[in-house]
Amino acid sequence: MKRFPRSVWCLVVVVSLLPAAWSQERVDLETISRIRYEGFHNSKVMEFASGLMDSIGERLTGSPNMKRANEWTRDQLAAMGLSNAHLEAWGPFGRGWANQYVNARMTSPDVVPLIVYPKAWTPGTNGVVTGKCTRVMIEDKNDFEKYRGKLAGMIVILGPDADLKPITEAPFKRLTDDDLAKIGDYEIPSERPPFRFAEYRRRQQFMKDLNQFFAEEKVLAVIDHSRGTEGGGTVFVQSGGSYKTGETTTVPQLTMATEHWSRIARLLQENKEVTLELNVVNTFYDDDPMQYDTIAEIPGTDKKDELVMLGAHLDSWHAGTGATDNGAGTIVMMEAVRILKALDIKPRRTIRIGLWSGEEEGLLGSQGYAEHHFGSRPPLDDPNMKGMPTLLRREAGPVTVKPEQAKVSVYFNVDNGTGRIRGVYLQENEAVAPIFEEWMKPFKDLGMSTLTMRNTGGTDHLSFDAVGIPGFQFIQDPIEYESRTHHSNMDVYDRLQPDDLKQISVIVAGFVYDAAMRDQMLPRKPIDNPPPKPAGKE
Repeated sequence: MKRFPRSVWCLVVVVSLLPAAWSQERVDLETISRIRYEGFHNSKVMEFASGLMDSIGERLTGSPNMKRANEWTRDQLAAMGLSNAHLEAWGPFGRGWANQYVNARMTSPDVVPLIVYPKAWTPGTNGVVTGKCTRVMIEDKNDFEKYRGKLAGMIVILGPDADLKPITEAPFKRLTDDDLAKIGDYEIPSERPPFRFAEYRRRQQFMKDLNQFFAEEKVLAVIDHSRGTEGGGTVFVQSGGSYKTGETTTVPQLTMATEHWSRIARLLQENKEVTLELNVVNTFYDDDPMQYDTIAEIPGTDKKDELVMLGAHLDSWHAGTGATDNGAGTIVMMEAVRILKALDIKPRRTIRIGLWSGEEEGLLGSQGYAEHHFGSRPPLDDPNMKGMPTLLRREAGPVTVKPEQAKVSVYFNVDNGTGRIRGVYLQENEAVAPIFEEWMKPFKDLGMSTLTMRNTGGTDHLSFDAVGIPGFQFIQDPIEYESRTHHSNMDVYDRLQPDDLKQISVIVAGFVYDAAMRDQMLPRKPIDNPPPKPAGKE
C-alpha cells in the first residue's frame, strides 16, 4: 500500500467533507432580517383586515359579498404591484344566497327578543309570520311517522336537549411545550379513524329526506340550537339546504342561541303554549353559476417558469364576518406578498398567490384550480357528485398529471385562525424536514420550533397534495378558534390578534422567499393513488 504525506491525507479529508457542507441548506439571513423589519414595523395586515371584515363582511360562496371580496383582493394585489392579478372561474357551483334581515321574538308566554340566525341556502319567511311551537326529535326516517299530520302551521323546535356546562377552562389557548411535543409525534395511519364517506353520504341523504318531510308537513319554520356546551350567546351556524340548482329546500331554517332555545324547550316540556314571531329575508342568486378564485404573481427571474405558491380561502360562513375563518389566512398571505414586493425582492421562481372560494363547501375552489392546472381524477358515477371535483376522492381512480404540475415547487396554506405559527405539518414528506429545519431557525425566537410528519386535513393544501405537489399547512396556536369563532357569529374583526398576524405574515414571507430562491425545487412524495385492480377485473 502506497503511503501519502500527512498533508495530502488532510486535503483528502477536507475534500470529502465539502459535498456535505455544500449541500447544507443556505438561508439568506440578511433578507430574512429585512422581511422581519418590514413585517413588524410597517405592517398593513390590520388595514387589510378592516377592508375585508368591516367593509365587505361575510363571504358565503355565491353571495354578492363574495363577488365584492374577489374584486377587492384582486385590486389590492394589483395596487401592491403584483402582476397578472385576475379572477379565475371554476364551477359550475350552483345558487348564490345571502341573508338581508332576521328578527325573532317570543310573543307568549312572555315577550322577549331572541338571538337567532338563518341557515344558509334556506328561504325566508316571506314577511312576518307567527306560529305556535312544537318540540320534535327525529333521529332517522323511522321517526317521521310520530309527527306526520301534526306539524302544519307550526314552528318546529328541533333536536335533543342542549347540554350546557359551566365554562371551567379559558376559551383562549396557546400551545404548550407538551402540546407541541404531542403534535410532533407521528400518528400511525391505522390508529386514526378513517373518513367514512359512506356515513357522510348517508347523513346528507337523511337531511334531504328530513327537509322534504318538513316541506310536506307545511311547517312554518325549523329552529335548532347552536352546537357546543358553553353557549354564552355564541351561535355556530352553517347550511340548512343545498346550494345546487334544483335542490333548494322550501322551509326556513334557523339556529338559535342555546340558552334561548332551551327556555322554549323547557316551556314546551311543561305543556305551556309558546308562540314565536319571525321575519326572515333571504335572497337566492342565479345570475352566475360560476365562482372565482383571486390569483396574482410576483414574476420570477432565471427560474420564472417554476412556481412557489401560497394561499388561503377567501370564503366564509355568514353569521359573522369570517375573520378567523379565514379572513386571517387571506390577509396574512396578502401581507406576505406585500412585504416581498415592498422590499423589491427579485425571486428566482415566480411567486403566485391564490385566494380560494368554495372551501367551506368542500375545497371546491382550490380543487377546481388544481384540476385545471395540475391534474385530475376520473369523474364518479355517483349522481350526487356530478360536476364536482374528485381530486380528494382516491377511489375515483389515479391522477392524470398535467405538464404544469412539474413546475410547482411548493404550496403554503394558512387556515387555522388568528394564532401565531408554531411549526409545520409535513404531510409525511420526510425529505423536506431538514430543509424546513434550517428555514425555521431564524424564527425560533418567534415561537416556531416544531415539525411533525403528521398529515393535517380540512383545508386547501390537500388539493395540491392530491396531485403530488408539496402542500403544507402551518401549526398554529388555537387561541379561541373552536371555542368561540369557528363558523360562529363571533367570528369578527375584534377576535383577531394583531401581533400574531404579523408573526404569521413574516414567517410565511420568509418561507416563500427561501423556496423561491433555492437552487432546487422542494422534494416530493408519491401521489396517493389507489392500488391497481387485479388483472382481468373491472
